[in-house]
Amino acid sequence: MRKLLFVVTIFVLLIACKDQKDPEIKTITVNKAEIKAENDLTAQYAKAEFTIEGMSCAMGCAAVIEKNLAAMEGVKTATVNFEEKLATVEYDGNSLGVVDLALTVTSTGDGETYKVLHMNTPSNDVQKKECDAQCAKSCCKAKETE
Repeated sequence: MRKLLFVVTIFVLLIACKDQKDPEIKTITVNKAEIKAENDLTAQYAKAEFTIEGMSCAMGCAAVIEKNLAAMEGVKTATVNFEEKLATVEYDGNSLGVVDLALTVTSTGDGETYKVLHMNTPSNDVQKKECDAQCAKSCCKAKETE
């Protein structure tokens, strides 16, 4: 009788354990810049374009510089075009400046490998063109009083 009870107990335990599923693990990748942009309503994004001298390959140099720029707090987007030696970065103008972007590029190498040239901020140029003498926008009126 004991042997039969032992066999039945083992059988019940095996069946009960078989129905348990392993927990499912899901990994979700979140872009910090997108979260910050959604949460920070005061962010005013500016755009900077500049030339990078010293890059020797697209997969190494350009990709690493692009990754470092995109990882900066306040950067919304960053792209580096190896053929044109051109970087385009959209960033929060309240928390970053073009000097910060240039320092990130030059510090990617040994400090002497990459050089930033011809820094251009086209978003500022567009804003200047919008404010002419006939403009009635509040932003232009504020600039006239300054």
